[in-house]
Amino acid sequence: MAPESFDFELPERLIASAPAEPRDSARVFVYNTASDAISFDVFKNLGKYIPENSLLVLNTSKVVPARVEVRKETGGKVELLLLLNELRPGETEIKSIADRKLVVGQQLSFPGGEKLEVIRQEEQFFYMKPLFPIGQIFGLLEAHGITPIPKYIGATALNESELRARYQSVFAENPASVAAPTASLHFTPELMRDLEKRGNAFAELSLHVGMGTFAPVSEGQMKEGRLHREWFEIPRETVKMIQKHKGKPIIAVGTTAMRALESAKETLMSDVAVADIANNTEIFIRHPHHFGVATALITNFHIPKSSLLMLVDAFLRDKGAKRSILELYTIAIKEEFRFYSFGDAMLIL
Repeated sequence: MAPESFDFELPERLIASAPAEPRDSARVFVYNTASDAISFDVFKNLGKYIPENSLLVLNTSKVVPARVEVRKETGGKVELLLLLNELRPGETEIKSIADRKLVVGQQLSFPGGEKLEVIRQEEQFFYMKPLFPIGQIFGLLEAHGITPIPKYIGATALNESELRARYQSVFAENPASVAAPTASLHFTPELMRDLEKRGNAFAELSLHVGMGTFAPVSEGQMKEGRLHREWFEIPRETVKMIQKHKGKPIIAVGTTAMRALESAKETLMSDVAVADIANNTEIFIRHPHHFGVATALITNFHIPKSSLLMLVDAFLRDKGAKRSILELYTIAIKEEFRFYSFGDAMLIL
């Protein structure tokens, strides 16, 4: 199927420019693929819909304020987006996107004088070598960076301090992502306690989200069957919990959590000795694809022609749903659900 098969028209008023307050007051569109039943509710009532004794798998990756303004040696300004989601232990280069042309050998300075040197360019990406201990980059971005919310959100009334808190899940702890795993944004500590009281449990993993996650899929990616690269880690405790939960409901909280689970499903669904899993993934989940770990999915409403939309479509088809993803989106638009990163949620059972 071509990317155009996943296109749809969305009224601009339905693009959420700010998250719901409180978080769990966002609406949720519930679709049961077995019965073809559709329900509308608020996220706070999630426990009414998920099966008993479910294991909810969370992505705990944390968004870094990775957009930063630096200065060239001539004094000119450059805005960088530092893709720290691709930074692995031991590496000495940082991949970035710049808002203007740079040249190899050029040095760029943070407000405090710390310098980055441009060492090479590959397509639209520039690779930087910090002229300081690379581990300091996170502190420099905390001091000088801004939260890289997607451009399609447009103007938002939230200031930077508010964005750092709200474009982040309450359980985020591993800094590296340049975009939020947005299905996680609806959870509150109170809701999580309520779900646990109902007999459900939580397991954690990290998939460090890159900007490519939200970009429309290219024809080249469709032909190659591979997407952008993202790093994920599944700790042995989570591996153990998933292996013990085989045959019971497992809910992926977000397409990023689902991507990590599907990238490691052979190990997760086997009886091999428990160990941490850590790897890059370029998996492109689209129809036909058999999902081997999660039996349900919590997700937001995604942009047209994106890999996330294709993943949700593949999940619906794999579960034998009677309705297509675009049919469900047509209903959501009619019901005035809010779309994209700060928008409402969908639960697919």
